[in-house]
Amino acid sequence: MMEAKNRFKRALAGNEPLIGLWLGLADSYCAEICATAGYDWLLIDGEHAPNDLRTMLQSLQAIAAYASHPVVRIPHGDPALIKQVLEIGATTLLVPMVETREQALELVKAVRYPPAGIRGVGSGLARSSRWGAIPDYLHGANDDICLLVQVETRRAVENIREIASVPGVDGVFIGPADLSASMGYLGQPGHPEVMHLIESAIATLKEVGTACGILTTDERLAKHYLALGASFVAVGVDATLLAQATRGLLSRFRQQATPKTLTTGTGY
Repeated sequence: MMEAKNRFKRALAGNEPLIGLWLGLADSYCAEICATAGYDWLLIDGEHAPNDLRTMLQSLQAIAAYASHPVVRIPHGDPALIKQVLEIGATTLLVPMVETREQALELVKAVRYPPAGIRGVGSGLARSSRWGAIPDYLHGANDDICLLVQVETRRAVENIREIASVPGVDGVFIGPADLSASMGYLGQPGHPEVMHLIESAIATLKEVGTACGILTTDERLAKHYLALGASFVAVGVDATLLAQATRGLLSRFRQQATPKTLTTGTGY
């Protein structure tokens, strides 16, 4: 039986610090390995990683046995796609590139059943209701869904107060990579001007009372943003961790290799 209330959503409302990890490898086996680490939340990325509906489902199933809460980032805020992702059992969605209050309002409608929204009714066919095993699913789903919107342009940050004030928006996630690009600092999310805008955005969200999230693989910055009031912070990416570990391991052995070892190619 699925829990009655979304524990991640409850934690956000309680302003608890939640440490997360990004899943970009699009593989349920890797997702399960990461779930054993005990992160508060794991982000299944459908925007920049090669995830589709079926691989998202597989990762949700792999994570389900563990304490980490799955968050699914969809590629865009299409109501039809949102409906499908909710039906495979996602209860927390992150929607990228939200720039206006109007966009946020439409997203709130997309994740809710009528009369509060426009989500289509078909949960009896879906994992969301455990194929009808949750008899009151339709009446509790609206309250259980957690909607996170991603602001990642200068325009979005300028509108962040209005976006965050939309009823039904449970958290606002700041995207440093695209934000820095929109400011003319492509590839420089740690640039002083970018950081200043991020810090201002965090302060605004704190003032409004809406949970703030961010991703950074820089541990110093992650701790800094947590100290400022960001409450759900992703501190690493599975693909990056694997790349760094494998390259670092080889590099340490390459440094010890002699020219003779490298030229003979025997190894035994």
